[in-house]
Amino acid sequence: MLPTSLMNPTDWLRIAQRLQALAQTGLAYASNGFDTERHREIHALSMQMLANLTGEPVPQLQAIFAAETGYPTPKVDIRAVLFRGTEEVLMVQEKMDGNRWSLPGGWADVGYTPFEVAVKEVQEETGLETQAVRLLALLDKKQHHHPPQPWYVYKAFVLCRVTGGTIRPHTTETAEVRWVHRDELVGLELSTDRVTLAQLETMLAFAQNPDLPTLCD
Repeated sequence: MLPTSLMNPTDWLRIAQRLQALAQTGLAYASNGFDTERHREIHALSMQMLANLTGEPVPQLQAIFAAETGYPTPKVDIRAVLFRGTEEVLMVQEKMDGNRWSLPGGWADVGYTPFEVAVKEVQEETGLETQAVRLLALLDKKQHHHPPQPWYVYKAFVLCRVTGGTIRPHTTETAEVRWVHRDELVGLELSTDRVTLAQLETMLAFAQNPDLPTLCD
């Protein structure tokens, strides 16, 4: 571990997330009141740290984590990757993030496989019917240049191919849907909480070389 004077916000975020996870585990398995009280205190301190690092108010963070009980595990964000040829990828403007651009996708849903989530998200956000083909990458969000957020997140990128439907220009979640050429990516305002430029460029490498192995952090 680096000296505290040399640590950056990403380092502190990782510590705050770990403290929250430890406190949640402790509250789930504490066998006496003394341990429970100490783990509640650790949880409160982790909420304050997360608030300082993410800009989210403590009460909002407490509400977010209120339903999180038992042994904590990472959340899973699933992104669908669709190519047209070797130079274009399907992207959507996220209404929830100021119409910034992203790959179709969202949190994994209980009761759905990762492939089913990818197919469902594409249909809901674009109008296209698809078939999931393969997992392109499973990434640890902290290893990439995303803005800080309270959760610890894994990101799954799933290659899909169009089987039917037509693109809807906008949906309840998206303001625009279109094929984006590789050369346009640098000029797009990306929803970097969802996808980064480096990740998009990495995905497009699969369009040119479909036999590349699956990536995993």
